[in-house]
Amino acid sequence: MKRTIENEVLAVSVADYGAELVSIWDKVKNREVLWQADPAFWARHAPILFPQVGKSYGGYFTYQGKQYPTSQHGFARDCAFAFVEQTTDRIVHRLTASEETREKYPFSFELTVTHTLRERDILVQWHVANAGDNKMYFTIGGHPAFRVPVLPDTAQTEYTLRFHRDDLHYYLLDTDSGTANTDVLYSLPVSDGACAIPADLFAKDALLFDHQIDWAGIALPDGTPYVSVSCPGFPNFGIWSKPDAPFICLEPWDGRCDNTGFAGEISEKPGILSLAPNGSYEKEYCITIH
Repeated sequence: MKRTIENEVLAVSVADYGAELVSIWDKVKNREVLWQADPAFWARHAPILFPQVGKSYGGYFTYQGKQYPTSQHGFARDCAFAFVEQTTDRIVHRLTASEETREKYPFSFELTVTHTLRERDILVQWHVANAGDNKMYFTIGGHPAFRVPVLPDTAQTEYTLRFHRDDLHYYLLDTDSGTANTDVLYSLPVSDGACAIPADLFAKDALLFDHQIDWAGIALPDGTPYVSVSCPGFPNFGIWSKPDAPFICLEPWDGRCDNTGFAGEISEKPGILSLAPNGSYEKEYCITIH
């Protein structure tokens, strides 16, 4: 089921399945901002990445000596969340551990996702609780995809990425394992906060940034701001699309995929988050429609 909240300028819809943001309709400009999941390119809108961001090296993680098979970006995006509450400006969903999830992730968790609409801002809030008796480990991230191009008779290469700094560096994914190849660090050509979007920018998949980005945006061909993501306190960030696909993802992450070759316990994974029994975690990021 899809649930909608709206104000004078935006209408925002969230699906129960995956607690996924599925529409951001700009009433003033009469256009859809969020990618509409055309399966010819990518059949998702803005999935929640939990309990892992990206891929595990070898396709599994190790906990207390046992290997657990993993899928890219975790399983939450493919689960039906329980609907908790809807008010005039907020939609709340919750996912709780089950026997099925424990087969691939041996922790008792509760993930609550809240989408809040405030004028031209959509606040995405996560609350993770450890309901088990052991310390639990996880990473979590957002994956919103925005329509680019969004204006008629324009090309994606006419738009620009925008940042609050120029000195940005990124890793690429190892083509065999889909994990981060940290042997080579690339420079992103940013000048005065703007970065062109050449046709081959995503030819080698996602760009992975560590400890650099707390705000990123996309500007229209004339330089007018279009959409941005604000994520203070997030250590990792991904920018992704598929070659020739008419969308770009701006992805705030708390943790990311394994480094290529990582073979340790999940507790030893760089950037891993942990919660003691009865512990909780909260994080939020904000999408602004300009």
